[in-house]
Amino acid sequence: MAYKSDIEIARAAKKKPIQEVGDKLGIPTEHLLPYGHDKAKVSQAYIDSVQGNKSGKLILVTAINPTPAGEGKTTTTVGLGDGLNRIGKKAMVCIREASLGPNFGMKGGAAGGGYAQVVPMEDMNLHFTGDFHAITSAHSLLSAMIDNHIYWGNELDIDIRRVVWRRVVDMNDRALRQITASLGGVSNGFPNESGFDITVASEVMAILCLAKNLKDLEERLGSMIVAYRRDRSPVFCRDIEAQGAMTVLLKDAMQPNLVQTLENNPAFVHGGPFANIAHGCNSVTATTTALKIADFVVTEAGFGADLGAEKFMNIKCRKAGLAPDCVVLVATVRAMKMNGGVAKGDLGAENVDAVKEGCSNLGRHIGNLKSFGVPVVVAINHFVNDTDAEVQAVKDYVSSQGSEAILSRHWELGSEGSAELATRVAEIAESGVSKFKPIYPDDMSLMEKIETIAKNIYHADGVVADSKIRDQLKLWEEQGYAKLPICMAKTQYSFTTDPTRRGAPTGHSVPIREVRLSAGAGFVVVVCGEIMTMPGLPRAPAAQTIRLNDAGEIEGLF
Repeated sequence: MAYKSDIEIARAAKKKPIQEVGDKLGIPTEHLLPYGHDKAKVSQAYIDSVQGNKSGKLILVTAINPTPAGEGKTTTTVGLGDGLNRIGKKAMVCIREASLGPNFGMKGGAAGGGYAQVVPMEDMNLHFTGDFHAITSAHSLLSAMIDNHIYWGNELDIDIRRVVWRRVVDMNDRALRQITASLGGVSNGFPNESGFDITVASEVMAILCLAKNLKDLEERLGSMIVAYRRDRSPVFCRDIEAQGAMTVLLKDAMQPNLVQTLENNPAFVHGGPFANIAHGCNSVTATTTALKIADFVVTEAGFGADLGAEKFMNIKCRKAGLAPDCVVLVATVRAMKMNGGVAKGDLGAENVDAVKEGCSNLGRHIGNLKSFGVPVVVAINHFVNDTDAEVQAVKDYVSSQGSEAILSRHWELGSEGSAELATRVAEIAESGVSKFKPIYPDDMSLMEKIETIAKNIYHADGVVADSKIRDQLKLWEEQGYAKLPICMAKTQYSFTTDPTRRGAPTGHSVPIREVRLSAGAGFVVVVCGEIMTMPGLPRAPAAQTIRLNDAGEIEGLF
């Protein structure tokens, strides 16, 4: 059987006008700000008007550590949302926007796949409604205003060696990780060392995704630390007086984007922080609004559960007052085999023993998620070469861990293939068995929070941090930041900081290379191992095969 590519399926979608999609949720046409016929932003006035509504059930979709074999977390999120609608539930999906860097690199887009996609796929994976450009522009405005302040006399007495505000661009460009700026003489300012992160790693992105409204957004932007004086006292964005203009640039970007699935069910696509270098969740505004207008909201957290789900629970839920009613953990037979030592080229052959061997990674994630007090269902995202024996091996293993695994064929069959998963997830969510609680309290010290994550989630023996890092954490505590949660930045491919160590390794430690205070977003970023906040392109980037065909259609996006 010949299967169509994701982009071919998306191109053939029978989309409804976005006003009809909004109608399903009761959103009046006048509160939809259209971007063409198939996407729209939802007005702040409407968002404010539904806050008194009863909240629906929140379903979090997460996954095992990603492998080259593929897991399909976004595909499962979309498939589950369609499945819930198929069984008669009023459900919607909340996912993140795609970053251009990975689209043209190696990860691909963020719209799902097969017959479980959000459309318009091409728009979503490219410029969409311009949110990322607005974030890049707001971030760049602050960069320019810091340099300009120093150029015109440096009234704030900024130590130009201690400007901590880096620049951003929404593209993978390793050459920009470390730069020297303002060369060329007096008229260009004072030479200084700087660097670029990818836009999704910007604190502006994190703030946009955690802010409750425009006022909250402006206050958070003003609280960002951009530099230090010679006496080590912090200089805030509000000292530069940039937060007002930045908020103006972000005004439209703050509004969630409404689109639809292939089955014409509503989806919010908003925000896009990575989970390996940021908190990895779609916006609080999108999720909380969805919960007020739908009975079930299916959202995702980035990368594996050790990164995305941990941050969803400890950062997003803590700050937004959210609590998941059920967690769906995505796994594939192929990924289990790869964790069991099978090479990518050999994944097509049946290997039940390798499946069993690789299930340790899955088991650790199940245990970790349960430590938050939430019920866990494993979704086996079906691939056409999976055998019955391999699927049964996964089901038996999950059962031995006190959870249940359900085979879902949403990629191939859409909601018909995910109806069984949707039925069980709805039953669990409606049962009220979830007793969600973050794994550390606010009043634990910053270092203790880091150690709790390292030991309880990564199952490390401990944390390796030199005195400079420990002293920095203590200083931030003295300055009033002791209650902030932790945002761990590490490789997504392993529980360790070594991306090659698959499975469920023990006997390892977590080396901390750097800590960064995101005072506006409200968390402390802990950079572990060799993780980069500006990715590089692979040897053969996806950009080499992305082009327009003779009909003017985009080819190569995935």
